[in-house]
Amino acid sequence: MSLRTTKTALIEQGHWLTVRGCKRVLVVVHTVTFAQRLREVFGLLHADLRVQVVFTAAPHAFGSGVAQFLHGLGITTVPWEEALRAEFDLVLAAGSRGLHELRAPVLRISHGAGQIKPLTDVTAAAPGQQRWPGMLSPQHLMHDGRVVPAAIGYAHDRDLAELARSCPQALPVAHVVGDPCVDRIVAELPRRDAYRRVLGVGTGQRLVVVTSTWGPASTFGRLDSLVPHLLTQLPGDRYRIALLLHPNVYAGHGTWQVRGWLAACERLAIVPPEADWQALLIAADWLVGDHGSLTAYGTLTDATVLLTGSPEREMAPFSPAALLATAAPVMSPLHPPAGQLEYAARTRRPGQYARVAAALSSVPGEFHRRMRSIVYRLLDLSEPAHPPYVPPPAAPSPLSEWEVRPDRKEAG
Repeated sequence: MSLRTTKTALIEQGHWLTVRGCKRVLVVVHTVTFAQRLREVFGLLHADLRVQVVFTAAPHAFGSGVAQFLHGLGITTVPWEEALRAEFDLVLAAGSRGLHELRAPVLRISHGAGQIKPLTDVTAAAPGQQRWPGMLSPQHLMHDGRVVPAAIGYAHDRDLAELARSCPQALPVAHVVGDPCVDRIVAELPRRDAYRRVLGVGTGQRLVVVTSTWGPASTFGRLDSLVPHLLTQLPGDRYRIALLLHPNVYAGHGTWQVRGWLAACERLAIVPPEADWQALLIAADWLVGDHGSLTAYGTLTDATVLLTGSPEREMAPFSPAALLATAAPVMSPLHPPAGQLEYAARTRRPGQYARVAAALSSVPGEFHRRMRSIVYRLLDLSEPAHPPYVPPPAAPSPLSEWEVRPDRKEAG
């Protein structure tokens, strides 16, 4: 065999394997965000000796950081071009680009809190055609008149009702599986005090978590006024402030640039994109955010939610984000933030976010069981004789390790 023989070819021939006769599963990772959600699925297979999982990083505008994220999990990747030439028994993906080129059945999963953002690229759409979110759009589900995925996992029954309007051809392969983030957050709520101790939130201190999706209408798009306002107006001995940015912000601008822009924000804990964000939401007293997924997930916790704005064109009208825009107060730059935080907490009504939380999953607690059933059916394998193992979120680092300090050199 030539030294130029690729790893993918060896996978095909089985020469490099100690465990032979495995079903081969390809995990296609477009972005760090997609990788974080796909981990909930490929993690269901890691202990099965009948399955070999292979990873590839597919081309994407926000693909920066994917290889590093996977490397941190102990995962190596095969080149996308080689993955296209190889044959697999199943493909797992959260994005759509290039999937029609692969030679295997595709399982496509959602990657956020419901179907929030309508597509911005409408060049292939007919005049006047409705802008659907990607997981509901024919542009992202079909190619040359056929539905690409062999199965699609959605979080809520409502998604199937919308799919019947947007892309009815995909209904036969659509399944309601729930949302793994909903399940993890709800299961971990009793550990709130423990997470606060690990984060270093002291007795009498309050934690404000600022969240941002990506794009011009996001919190990050107005961060130059919001974060300095919070840092100068909220006393450091009483308030800790953490920032959760969508990984696409880092992928689009570069980690060095993002941290450079925030280098003067002393006391701000900049949570790295690879960190587990769920513990931060659970530990928060207030969540200040935009129309992104993390703000919607915050409605599952004890945190009081305030919005930085509600751009209607950036939200599908049936999404959890749109529901939250009618339920949470909007923070004003013209009033002191401490007063607004306290007022929002004081006037919060019981069940104020109940409709939002209910819109995140119609089968809470069911994601891993339902998803595993679909995966094994597509692989034509029987399921293991034990419940799916669902590890808890990783313990967060102390906020002090992420905080901007004048004596700390910000690295890219």
